[in-house]
Amino acid sequence: FPFDTPMASMEPEAKRAKVTEAWAIRPSLRAQRTRNPIRRIVDKIQASGSQCGKEMIPLSLGDPTVYGNLLAPEQLTEAVVQQVRGRRANGYGHSAGLPAARAAVAKFMSTETSPLTGDDIIMASGGSGALELAISGLVNEGDNILVPRPGFPLYQVIAESNGASVIEYPLLAEKNWQADVEAMEALVTENTKAILVNNPSNPCGSVFSQETLKGILSVAEKKRIPIIADEIYGEMVFTGQTFTPIASLTSTVPVIAMGGMAKMFLVPGWRVGWLCIHDRNGILTDARQGFMNLSQLILGSNTLVQAALEQVLTNEQDTLVEFNRSYVAALESGAKCSIDMLSKARGLSLVEPGGAMYMMVRVHPESFVDIPDDKEFAQLLLKEEAVFVLPGSCFGAPNFFRIVYTAPQEKLREAYDRIIQFCDRHAC
Repeated sequence: FPFDTPMASMEPEAKRAKVTEAWAIRPSLRAQRTRNPIRRIVDKIQASGSQCGKEMIPLSLGDPTVYGNLLAPEQLTEAVVQQVRGRRANGYGHSAGLPAARAAVAKFMSTETSPLTGDDIIMASGGSGALELAISGLVNEGDNILVPRPGFPLYQVIAESNGASVIEYPLLAEKNWQADVEAMEALVTENTKAILVNNPSNPCGSVFSQETLKGILSVAEKKRIPIIADEIYGEMVFTGQTFTPIASLTSTVPVIAMGGMAKMFLVPGWRVGWLCIHDRNGILTDARQGFMNLSQLILGSNTLVQAALEQVLTNEQDTLVEFNRSYVAALESGAKCSIDMLSKARGLSLVEPGGAMYMMVRVHPESFVDIPDDKEFAQLLLKEEAVFVLPGSCFGAPNFFRIVYTAPQEKLREAYDRIIQFCDRHAC
């Protein structure tokens, strides 16, 4: 202790040190392994903050409700109100979900060539909960799964939390972010437990062609490994694009698909998603039981919202179709605004999205005096213009940045005007 430390303060400090040493409580290995790589990058950018005095315009968060311009369907809101007032959905449900909700989701997610029943559905706490069920139900320590690059970082977080790892297969910017199937096949090892396919893509906004999907299925069939299909954005595709559920293209490869209410119905905070088990040949019989076992860890997802979901999916199909048409039109308008304006910015180039609510923009460092990479671009843009974008490095794509174009058009235009001015200032 320092010589000038009062004796009164020395005693508690010494005692505290002894107590801490005696207890020696450490977090579990799983807790220590659970780290989101985005945080290291984003925290550093946010630490510098904005110094320009302008209103902050975040184009970073994948939450379409942030600005309040996109609202959940009124019929869904009313269904929740009815369930609250009816007081019949306040108790526990089956850990895999309410039977009526599972049946309604099965009907909604079925296709002519990939039918589902309620027994094939497990309700989860959001789409991320469904992903956790799928990945955790298949991997052991030392295993790996193939995931896309660029890709959603949560795949890596869940795998590493379970002591597994990810192997990244490339999406090709020059081919509108389609998967490189040839490279994918070469990456499979004896410890690969699944190929994860995210279609439409976060962060790229690409929609995979049937040719790409069939190529992926061919690899899965040849290597005898299942597909985990993150299809949370399947209802959000633009004019001229077609979303094809990968399970609809195979009768042999088992597919564990996930979806949810968050993005489709603009209610990410309600935390209801689902797992769809497409397994015509009983290949996943044991794994299916494993998923059911894991669902017991949360004792089921939100019963109130499940009951409302069943009500809406069963009785409001025509209304939901119209809602989706209007919603996707708004997203497509945001994408068009983004393309029209950012294509004018010096030192940037675009790959047009086909769906979802994201777009990747390439940064060309050689076009700038003092911007060596995407992280510096994002940090300086926040500091000088109060526009927050996520560096592509967060998604495994250096020298890109991701934008979310769900903001009102006037906000988007203001943000893009600032980006254009920023690029002009820093250009060679």
